Formats: sequence, structure tokens, C-alpha cells
Amino acid sequence: MIEIGGDGGAGDGTGAPQVEIPAQPTLPPGLPVLPLRETVPFPDTLTPLAVGQERSIRLVNDALGGSRMLTMVASRSPEVETPAPDDLYDVGVAGTIARMLRAPDGTLRLLVQGGQRVRITRWVRQEPYLFAEIEEAPDVVEDTPELQALLHNVRRTFTEIVEQVPYLPEELQLAVANVDDPSALSHLIAGALRLKTGEKQELLEEVDVARRLRRLSEILARELEVISLGSKIQSQVQSELDRSQREYFLRQQLKAIQDELGETDEVQAEVDELREQLDAIELPEEVRRQADRELSRLERLPPAAAEHGVIRAYLEWIASLPWDKQTEDNLDLVHAREVLDEDHYDIEAVKDRIVEFLAVRKLNPQARGSILCFVGPPGVGKTSLGRSIARALGRKFERISVGGVRDEAEIRGHRRTYIGAMPGTIIRALRDAGARNPLFMIDEIDKMGADFRGDPASAMLEVLDPEQNSTFRDHYLDVPFDLSSVMFVTTANNLDTVPGPLQDRMEVIQLAGYTEEEKLQIARRYLVPRQIERNGLKRSQIQFGDAALKAIIADYTREAGVRNLEREIGTVCRKIARQAAEGKLTRRVTISEKRARELLGKRRFFSETRRRTSQPGVATGLAWTPAGGDVLFVEATAMPGSGQLILTGQLGDVMRESAQAALSHVRSHAAELAPELPEDWFAKHDLHLHVPAGAIPKDGPSAGITMATALMSLISGWPVRDDVAMTGELTLTGQVLPIGGLKEKALAAQRNGIRCVIAPRLNEQDADDIPEHLRSEIDFRFVDHIGEVFAIALEEPVAPARVARAPRRRPRRTATPERKAARGRGG
Repeated sequence: MIEIGGDGGAGDGTGAPQVEIPAQPTLPPGLPVLPLRETVPFPDTLTPLAVGQERSIRLVNDALGGSRMLTMVASRSPEVETPAPDDLYDVGVAGTIARMLRAPDGTLRLLVQGGQRVRITRWVRQEPYLFAEIEEAPDVVEDTPELQALLHNVRRTFTEIVEQVPYLPEELQLAVANVDDPSALSHLIAGALRLKTGEKQELLEEVDVARRLRRLSEILARELEVISLGSKIQSQVQSELDRSQREYFLRQQLKAIQDELGETDEVQAEVDELREQLDAIELPEEVRRQADRELSRLERLPPAAAEHGVIRAYLEWIASLPWDKQTEDNLDLVHAREVLDEDHYDIEAVKDRIVEFLAVRKLNPQARGSILCFVGPPGVGKTSLGRSIARALGRKFERISVGGVRDEAEIRGHRRTYIGAMPGTIIRALRDAGARNPLFMIDEIDKMGADFRGDPASAMLEVLDPEQNSTFRDHYLDVPFDLSSVMFVTTANNLDTVPGPLQDRMEVIQLAGYTEEEKLQIARRYLVPRQIERNGLKRSQIQFGDAALKAIIADYTREAGVRNLEREIGTVCRKIARQAAEGKLTRRVTISEKRARELLGKRRFFSETRRRTSQPGVATGLAWTPAGGDVLFVEATAMPGSGQLILTGQLGDVMRESAQAALSHVRSHAAELAPELPEDWFAKHDLHLHVPAGAIPKDGPSAGITMATALMSLISGWPVRDDVAMTGELTLTGQVLPIGGLKEKALAAQRNGIRCVIAPRLNEQDADDIPEHLRSEIDFRFVDHIGEVFAIALEEPVAPARVARAPRRRPRRTATPERKAARGRGG
């Protein structure tokens, strides 16, 4: 019998006693309504109820004094203490009170024999208790083979559930087997199961017996699956418990046997091994105390404890670090210079700085060296230079790439409270190096980011500060490690993205790009031999002529470094290696310029200066990029309009202001520069300045004189010389201000066939950084005023220029203070 209860509380759940069931009287048109909480009655079933509310007790007393009949209806909301008609379902069961017992606390215990299913048609009153008009809702039964199949399936499934569920008595199997009426069977099973009130009410309200059995079959199948799964889980848990208890007893027996034999267990042996490793290391005092504390905890923990593996891994990290191991520096300056010369061509300033560092260490071994930061475009040898420094010093070399790192824990490590925690990249690199004084090459330091996980650049402040890194504390180790003996070398392509405090901790050494002559020497000495070896060839099988290397440099690569150059040389070597593997190579191959072009295909880079500057209004400028120098073209054109200036080419704010300043200067001096130009020409024309390669953002003030020259060329009709490129910031008064990156821009000019470079006079001292052979190839013109730029860059056109209004006279030179002084001296 199901455990149920009325509105006053739950039933006793012990099943109904044997009572004499009174005969069902005729159903009257109206009956008192007894609300039930979390209980759904069913026809033809005996329902135990506990009644405690005052109005329900009065209802029972009045029923016992009369026909003993009442209507039982389930409540929609169990939380409502005194449900109203709207809180009750419309379908219930009319029943007869079979037995009543008064408890000492004043509540009533009832046994109600369910009768017919009834539907409430109208509520008559609510006081002193609910009373409603009712009508019978009889079953609809159609005896079909499907009904018999459903009956058989429901009976079989319920029998399986009774066998597995302890709260259902075994007598239910016999009762279900003896019930042949489909409707009575469905009521008996639905009343016995522990289902939600809504599901039981759904079964009660269904008058079609076949549909009720089908729905009941679905519910029974679901309950059987849940019960089976629960039994499986219980079985697994019990099996795991039995196995754990068995292992515990076996371990205790094994420990007793080992004690009798004088042996130790594996856990103790592991602890002893860790202790021996730590005792063999000269640990700092604080680290020693922490290691001993963790060892004591490890001894007390059973191997199955979650913290056992965490503590063991921590102690293994402590034991694996080079606390007292270091390599001896080779301070032979001659040897260091030989190693640097052997690995790298030129870059004398960098080599001198490294030798100076070694000289200081030789005179003062305790001196703390500075942090070197190599800044330059890709492919100029920044990373390989760090490897050469380590080889010259005799130190272990470890490369750490921090490009794209956004998590501070990558530098400092994760705390041990996290699952899978481990030390940061600095401590891991020290473990891999096996010495406390390696050379760390921190690559791409300008490409670190920051997000919600922290700022790794801020974590680097401690690592790269010689005054602080002697007590560097990794989050995982949580003990200080002395990094003052580590030599740090960093690399970057652009310092603009490196935070100022981090820049302040490093000594920046600029590595500019290579000239064509330097690339030729690098290719001849380093790249060609390396690619011959990597592609499985021998020097007796292939050799490169200088003409071929120059052709590859000029026509197949356009870069500041030599990375693509080595790649193209490798392409040539691979094609020759294929011929050798196919047996077609019978003699030594000499790669000439013609053969190189045959193997590499059509040339990829051309000098566009002559074609682009053939018409007035186009000037060639020089720009600096993180990948080295480059040329850019500024194009100007005019059209009828209202004097507007249009700027395109994805220009930044600074570059737009430079364009406006250039136009203002040209307009204010138009009468001097182009006297034949009508006074209202600018008011009647719109000017358009465009810098091609519009997909690439551009900014900076150094294109000021280039824009002014393009505008001057446009209004005068004089084209710009095709062998001239320029760089410099322009003021409204026409002065040319200094710029940066002159060497990189000069290298870009050489790569593009430029033979004359115009630059600010205040940058004349920077020409000393440009290699001598490059200065001999390019004519550097240093100027103070824009008028000097016009005089150098503009040339008389061969054919009439097609501009809106283009005078033929050569633009006058603007009188500068220097020129006036020169005329004064001449007079």
C-alpha cells in the first residue's frame, strides 16, 4: 500500500488493515470535498489519511453522522495550507469512510474506501468546509488485443520493479497477478508507485483505459531504467569500498611483514630518496626549512591522499633546480672576439659592447651586468647573436619565447592550490639549463600582451632588474631563487610596445638591416655553406657565383635581414639536390645569374621609382617600419572644386597634420615658388593627396617634405627626379626637422635603386652609422629648408605636363638665412 497522507499530514505507510468494506451507496448529486496535499486518490483503493485542520475535522464528523461519503481531491499547490477551489484539481474520487480513529493530539486517522471517479461541476460553498456538485466520470473500455498486450506489459514491468524496490511489499506481486480488470489494475499500480502529483493526477483523469495503460507503461519503463541505473551505481560504490578496505588490510599486513623482515615500504623509500637528494644540495636556509617541512608532511600522508602527489612533485622540483651548480665563465677576450667574428659578419658596435661586458666581468667578477636588448627588424641575427654570446662565455644557453604571452603565471608560475600547477617559464628554463648562471635569450619581448589573467610585462620587471632578481619568488616554489648570476639578453622588433619601466631596465642596442654588400658577404660565408649541408650536398657538387647571389638579393628578396635570402638559396640547393638524387648530376654545378633565374623563376621585385615618378605630382619618400626601412610614394592631383584637401591611404593623425602643414606652406609661398599660378587657383581646385598601399596603416611626421614636394611638382608641372628619395619633417616656416631611422631608410633606398637621398641637416651626424661603401653609392644631401629640397628634387619636364594649371618656369629657391648669409659673405 502506498504511503500517502491528507491535508493534516502523511499516512502511516504500513498498509491498510483488514477492515470490513461497506457497500458503495448511490452517488449523490453533491458531496463535501476533502482537499489532499501531495496525495492523489484512486478508485477502488483503500486510502489512509491523517486529518488535522479544523474545517476538515468538522467535515469528517458531519460525514460520519450522515452517509459517511465525501469527495477526495488533490491540491495543485502543496504549499497552500487552506486551499480554495482554484487550488484544487477538478477530478477526484468519491469515497466512504471505512474506519476513524481519534489521536490524543486531536487529529483523526481515517481509512477511506475509494469509489467512483467524479468530476466537480460546480462549487456550492466554502464554509464551514468545501461542498461541490459532482458527476461520475466512468471509464471507457474497448477490449482489443492491444489492450491485452498493454495489460501484460504493465503487469510484467511492475513485477520487475517490485523485486528491486524495497518500499513496495512483495504481496503486491500476488495482488497484481490476481487482478484481471485493466482499469482496476492501472489504479492499483498508479496508487502504489511514488510518482509526482502531476503524473498521478494525469493517470486519474484519463478515462480511456487503453491510453491510461500506455502512459503507465511509459512511466514504469522510465522508473525501471532509473532503478536499474541506481542499482548499478550502488554496486560500483560498494565494490570500490570493498576494494579500498581490502587494500587497507593488505597494506597493514604487508607493513607488519616488512617490519618483521626489517624492510621499509615504498612510500618511506621514496621519502628517504628525496631526503638524500635534498641533503646532497647546498640549499639556502629558507629553502631548506621549507623542504624539511614538506618532507615531514609527506611522511605522515598516506599514498592515497590527494596532497601526496602534490607535495612529492613540489619536492622533486626543489631537488631538480641548480641551487649550487654553475659554469665557469671563459673571460678570454680574444677567444670571445673570435667566436663572435666566426658567427656574425660586421655589427662591430654590438661585438664591442659584448667584449666590454666580458672585460668588466674579468676585472670585477662580482659586478652585476646590464640587461642587453637587441632591437631590429626580423632576420638580422638577434637570436643567433645571443647564442654566440653564450658560446663565447662558455655558458649554458636557454631561449624563452614570450611572444603572445598574456598570462602572468607563465612567468611567475601557478600557486600549488591549482590542479596541475607548475613553475613559470623562468624556473623551468633554469631546471633545463642545469646551472644557476646560464644565458637566457628572452625572444620577442615586444609582443607580450595583457588581459584579465594579468600583465606578464609587469612580472618581467622583477626578472630583469639586477637590484631585485636576487630574491625572485616563483608562485609555485614560494621560496626565493637568486637570478643575479643569470645573463639576460632580450630581443624586439619595435620598442613602441614595450612599457617604459621595462625599457628602463635594459640597455638597448639597435641592429639595423644589412646593405647589399653585407648580405653578399653573409651569404658567401654563412648561408651558402649552411644550406649546402642541410640539403645533403657537398661543396664539390655546387658553388654560387657572386653575380647569382647579387641577383637573388636584388630581384628575389626585399628585406632588412637575410631570412628570405637564405630561403631562396635553400630553394636553389633543393633543386640541385633533386638532380643529384635522380643521378643527373655528373659534375660540379656553378650557379650563375642566368642559372639562378632559371631555378627561381621570374623576378619578384622591381624598382618602380622611374615609372611612378614620371608624371608631375608624385614624390618618393622614405619610411621606417619594424621590419626595416621602406620607400613610399606620395601622389598629388588637382581637380575643379572649392579648395578642399582630400587625404587617402589610411593615414594616421600625425601624417594628416603633416599634409595640412605642407599644403599651408606651399599656398603661402605660391607667389614665390610658382609666380605664373593664378591667385585664385587653390580656391577653385580641390587637392587630393594619396599614399598607395592603402591597406597598410601609415603615420609619422617624416613624410612632410615629401608631401610638400609632390604638391610643388603638381602646381609647377616639374616632375620629381626618379633617382631621388627624401625624408624629413616640415614646419609651416619651411624648416626641415630631424627624423629617426636614417640608416634603415638609406638601406631601403639602396634596395630600390635610389641614388640620391635628401635628409635634414641635423641628421648629418647619423651618417657615420651608415657603412662607408653605402655612403659612396648614395649621394646624401642634407638640407635646412624646403626650398633646397625643391631645387634638388625637381627637374624640367621634357614634354608639357598635364595639370590643371602648370607653369613652365622652374620654381624659385626660397631665401633661407644661410643663403642670405652666404650672399653677404660673397659680396
